[in-house]
Amino acid sequence: MSRASQITLATTCAVAIGTVAFVHFAQKQDKAAMHAGVIRDYEQQRIKRERQADFEMQKALQEEYLKYQTVHDSSTPEPPQSSPAK
Repeated sequence: MSRASQITLATTCAVAIGTVAFVHFAQKQDKAAMHAGVIRDYEQQRIKRERQADFEMQKALQEEYLKYQTVHDSSTPEPPQSSPAK
């Protein structure tokens, strides 16, 4: 085998091995990124469920408090109290 063919064969093998290694590394990185996305989605769903449960608890507490207290809207002024006629 000539010197040029040996260099060509070695270079071709090195490029092929490098390509396979790079593709393998890229696939691992893509898989890790997709898995991180799934974990992030689960975390967002958990937070959403917690917020919904908190909202429902606050709504139930508000209904319970409204049974015992009267609440006036502070954005509308109350009509003036007229004093009884003498």
